[in-house]
Amino acid sequence: MRRTRSACTAVSVLALFAAAACSPETENPPAPVTPSPAPAGTTAPPVSYACESGQSVTVAYPDTATAQLSYRGQSYTLRTVQSASGARYAGSGLEWWSATRDGSESATLSRLGPNEDVGVAVLERCSRPSSGPVAPGPVPGQQPAPGGVLPASAPCRGPQLKLSADGGDAGAGNRVSVLGVQNVGAQACSLTGYPTVVLQDRQGRNLTAIRSEQTLGSYFRQGQAPAPVELAPQAKAFFDIAWNVVPNEGNGETVCPAATRVRMTAPGDTSPVSLAQTFTPCGGRIRVSPFRPVAEPAPVTAPAATT
Repeated sequence: MRRTRSACTAVSVLALFAAAACSPETENPPAPVTPSPAPAGTTAPPVSYACESGQSVTVAYPDTATAQLSYRGQSYTLRTVQSASGARYAGSGLEWWSATRDGSESATLSRLGPNEDVGVAVLERCSRPSSGPVAPGPVPGQQPAPGGVLPASAPCRGPQLKLSADGGDAGAGNRVSVLGVQNVGAQACSLTGYPTVVLQDRQGRNLTAIRSEQTLGSYFRQGQAPAPVELAPQAKAFFDIAWNVVPNEGNGETVCPAATRVRMTAPGDTSPVSLAQTFTPCGGRIRVSPFRPVAEPAPVTAPAATT
């Protein structure tokens, strides 16, 4: 009798365990005893820019002085540097310069020159809608130019500018066109640095195979750093476009592309101005000078002869 009672008790206990194992409450994980702590802080998410070439540039801004840039599978760390307008970063051989206007953010990615200070060759021209959160980069505004000079007036914008052909030169396969940028607005403005120049064909398509390289100084006077150019209403600033007309046969070039229009965008702006101009740049590049206040440097007076 005692053995039968013990067996019944064991069966009852096993039945209770089996029922507990099949109850709905054990299908869900138990609630934690204490809530998980919230993250102490998060960085802004990376921002992706679409470029004219079909490539993309992704940039993360972990703080107000750093841009972590990803391009063609490589990562680069850049630090903020002075700019006449917009947000400009440089480092790792690259320059990243962005500006926001009218709901769109545009940016250029350039290769730095030998001094690792100024971008000399534009690699990509990119843009994105600015409807998302603002990246924690420097607030755009007037800042000293590379020479340390602060512009006296606000940066010029596309709607107040007009482009014109104001001279040129040719020799030994090289060509140069001097372009004027006139302030047709009612308020004074300033231009500092380099224009963004894009060439177009007869159908209005961008000639993406031709890169625009920035050079210090002008075609006639090289080596000068960019400086602010103040434009009163109706006044002009000037810059050069230089190119070669000899096909680069070593790279298989036999016919040079035909450009019929120049589109220029002022630094930190997104509204281009255009000028009809026909020419055939060879070698896949043009060279662009910074803005200057005169069409050509003043002629140097020869010293008087002595007897």
